Amino acid sequence: MTDLFTVARKEFLDLRRDRLFLIVISFLTAVTLVSVAVGAADFRAQLEAYNRYVADLAAAGTGVVPAAPQLFPLQLLRGGIEYLEILGALFAIVLGYGTVAKEKHRGTLQLFLSRPVSRFAFAGGKVAGLSAVWLGVVLLLTAFSTIAVITIGGGAVTGVDLGRLAITACFMWLYLVFWTALAVGLTSLAARLSTGLIVALVVWLAFVLVIPQIGDTMDPDNQVPGGLFAALQIKKSDELGVLAQFAGFDGIRNGLEVSSITKHFERLSFAFLGIKAQYNGQSIPVVWAAMLPYAITLTVATIASVIFSAVATTRRTLQRKQS
Repeated sequence: MTDLFTVARKEFLDLRRDRLFLIVISFLTAVTLVSVAVGAADFRAQLEAYNRYVADLAAAGTGVVPAAPQLFPLQLLRGGIEYLEILGALFAIVLGYGTVAKEKHRGTLQLFLSRPVSRFAFAGGKVAGLSAVWLGVVLLLTAFSTIAVITIGGGAVTGVDLGRLAITACFMWLYLVFWTALAVGLTSLAARLSTGLIVALVVWLAFVLVIPQIGDTMDPDNQVPGGLFAALQIKKSDELGVLAQFAGFDGIRNGLEVSSITKHFERLSFAFLGIKAQYNGQSIPVVWAAMLPYAITLTVATIASVIFSAVATTRRTLQRKQS
């Protein structure tokens, strides 16, 4: 345990001084702030359009006024979540790869392995150190996001909103740890460092970009702004009836989506932040009950990834000759 803690502490200190890591974190923070600003500007544009429409109705003598658009503060974080699920996963892979690669490039790996360290000290320490770093990053992003929603977005954040943010932050951390641990395991297992990185990037490409995009494309409701059913003015009860006629197709589409851990994280975060309209305004226990399968899958996947990194990282795999 002492060996593991020593490796974790070293990794934490190394990343704290790493210029590339600081650039990555600054970039994630910047795109989060920009996404909140864009979302707030879009809402203001909708509100201005609504006010002009109401003024036109009043001038025409029409007494029926449609409901005004509402600002749900946490919905402004949609862009930030989408950036994190794509770029955050990519950065996590790069850091996971780098933490093993740097030891081989510097020649410090042989020195480490020459000492009587425990079986899981290297992988466990690396993943633990990176997990601590990602925890700090998630806390920082959550704090900046909250401040941005209040100041830039002009939203009022309640205690319930903070609870939703805290739950989302926990699974955000699990999501990043999953990709980091996976990269550590694949890099350690590969005979060549480049092979480990390439395999990790192929997995990222498939499960973060390709599979979710296929699922979204197969969903006809995503092909029209605001939703196909809403555009056709089909009621919710009738919508379910229409979908029942295509149960097989929808099952395939949903199966593709849920095969991606990114989609699990997206559905869970969108639900708790109220980005998914049906969960907006719902209490946390109600949303939690609906999202429990996704929460379990994300947690189990992260634990499995950490175990994989520990099992794959052995003296034999680390000492393979690279070219």
